[in-house]
Amino acid sequence: MKILSRLIFFVIFIIVLVLVIFYARGYRPDFKNKSFVSTGIITASSYPKTAKIYLNGEFKGLTDINLTLKPGKYFVEIKKDGFTSWNKNIILKGELVVSIDALLFPLNPSLSPLTNLGIIRAIPLEDNNRILVFSKTGIYIFESSKNVLSFFAPLKTIAKAELFPENTDWEKIEVFISPDLKQAIVGNYLLSLEEENQSLFDVSASLSKENLISAWEEKRKTNNLKILETYPKEFFKIASDSFKIISFSPNDNKILYQSLKNVNLPIIINPPLIGTNQTPETRNLKKNHIYVYDKKEDKNYLISSQQSTSNQQISWYFDSKHLVINENKKIIVADYDYQNKQVVYSGPFEKDFFMPTLDGKIIILANLNPEANEYQDLYLVGIR
Repeated sequence: MKILSRLIFFVIFIIVLVLVIFYARGYRPDFKNKSFVSTGIITASSYPKTAKIYLNGEFKGLTDINLTLKPGKYFVEIKKDGFTSWNKNIILKGELVVSIDALLFPLNPSLSPLTNLGIIRAIPLEDNNRILVFSKTGIYIFESSKNVLSFFAPLKTIAKAELFPENTDWEKIEVFISPDLKQAIVGNYLLSLEEENQSLFDVSASLSKENLISAWEEKRKTNNLKILETYPKEFFKIASDSFKIISFSPNDNKILYQSLKNVNLPIIINPPLIGTNQTPETRNLKKNHIYVYDKKEDKNYLISSQQSTSNQQISWYFDSKHLVINENKKIIVADYDYQNKQVVYSGPFEKDFFMPTLDGKIIILANLNPEANEYQDLYLVGIR
């Protein structure tokens, strides 16, 4: 009798254990067909939180949420009143988890003045934190991360205008920035970007200017190669020979580049990783087209064709998951695979300047009163 009861207990234990394992792997009972069916999970989060999530047009709840669903195709929409919406087609497979992290932007972003100097020209530095600005009174550095109590953030003087020749044209003068962002060549003069220059150092004599610019370019290439060496060997070999690196993402896991020739990018991670981005990729690269490569997932996405690169400016957003694009006098934020293009600002701004900040906002150069004001100033677009 004891043996029989133990045997029954053991059988029940095994059955329960199997059911738990099946449940953990995403199987659910189908009472209609008297069987277990495999399910998948869509886990959806958003910024800002508590956005509504719809699957195939049906409301399913608020983010953050985990949805256990049958395998199939789903059109996912995430919406919040007063914000842009996010959507994507998802193919859900059994026993797999698809993660969605939607970034939404206010429909009416705020616009705050950052300077009242009267800026003729602005050049963002590569650290996405500082801007080199030119005005009638001189050259300055604006630091976007400065938290100050005054209405306008202070500008650090680099060089006063009276040091330069009287006919200096700030709009047309050539500017080269050193890779370490500590120096700049403005016209024929070498300037420190860390302190005010009391005098100008002319580097035009004896080809020293050209040599210095060449040395900076070589240093910049060396810095890029060091980061590129962290990518798979197969990618590094093709990239070092066939790509023009535009920029790495802030976390260095993705690269924005232009292909210099027609070349095929082979599959590097084989078999492909499970649960990766489902957006169709492009591995047959065309000359002059712009792409993003994700080294963690071994995925490559077309961003811009040859015909459209001339009217686009592209930068990384601070989270390394999005791109900021200046397109046809509008500032757009898109997922790094060029999906979910959302217009975040379409008001007035100088079309050749914008800069994403380290806290997710955007700085533009604009003149909001051109009838009375000759020059532009920096403004902060509050999209986050």
